[in-house]
Amino acid sequence: MKVCVTGSGGLIGSALVRRLETDGHQVVRLVRTGSGPPAPGTATWDPSTGVVEPSALDRTGAVVHLAGAGIGDRRWSESYKRTLLRSRVDGTTTIAQAVAGRGREAPALISGSAIGYYGNDRGDTVLTEDDAPGTDFLARLCVEWESATAPARQAGARVVHLRTGLVLSAAGGVLARQLPLFRLGVGGRLGAGRQYQSWITRHDEVAAIVHALNDDSLSGPLNLTAPGAVTNAEMASAIGQALRRPSFLSVPAPAMRLAFGREMADETVLAGQRVIPARLQASGFHFAHADLRDALRAALADRAK
Repeated sequence: MKVCVTGSGGLIGSALVRRLETDGHQVVRLVRTGSGPPAPGTATWDPSTGVVEPSALDRTGAVVHLAGAGIGDRRWSESYKRTLLRSRVDGTTTIAQAVAGRGREAPALISGSAIGYYGNDRGDTVLTEDDAPGTDFLARLCVEWESATAPARQAGARVVHLRTGLVLSAAGGVLARQLPLFRLGVGGRLGAGRQYQSWITRHDEVAAIVHALNDDSLSGPLNLTAPGAVTNAEMASAIGQALRRPSFLSVPAPAMRLAFGREMADETVLAGQRVIPARLQASGFHFAHADLRDALRAALADRAK
């Protein structure tokens, strides 16, 4: 099958491209216009103008759309919040319209989203794909992000929203940024540590995306998290055990708000969602790493870019 992928240089996209090519699929990496001379296996797109290279989607079975500005890449000024929103809404609209333009040959659209959809602190409430969205900035962003796929859905394409949790990998993401502190013995819980963290290994994240590509019965929201969400304190303890380092320190919530700004801190490092992958499990998906300790061993060995 021919699969087009945006965000192919990211933590998830790079691993997904390797997996798809290993499985024998033809992969076309959609890269931004002006990002350099064209390379074999690439096509261009430009969300600022809504243009996708006309031949990119020819005879394509699916598009996996993972591109978007990094949520934690910088402090949330009002300007950067607009960048986060526009990068997702404009990019997704561009891809969805290109999919819709294929008419009866419209490929499936497997589009990124996040468990931030459910709001920044749902306590110990167990959340499935049927639960309503929250009302904070990240929740509103996810709602608009998912809504931007409407042109593809209205054209009859199968659309899946990948509501991804915390991806565990030493190659990048939140865990990679925390590891130096834990290795120095100064890692620990964030705030009270009671907030739930819903996690998944990069291996299982990629496997779940491939599963969504291959299972034509799946559409709509799909939680990409392992079955066993844990509190932040439990996560910190497990990381410390995996590294054989102490993890009893804590960073007070006021310090996190000072470092990141109140809104960003409260919706990211201090936020919690206890999410389960109800639809993924019901579809027969098997997790390679459902146990946190096993998942961390795999994540610490996951260094390939």
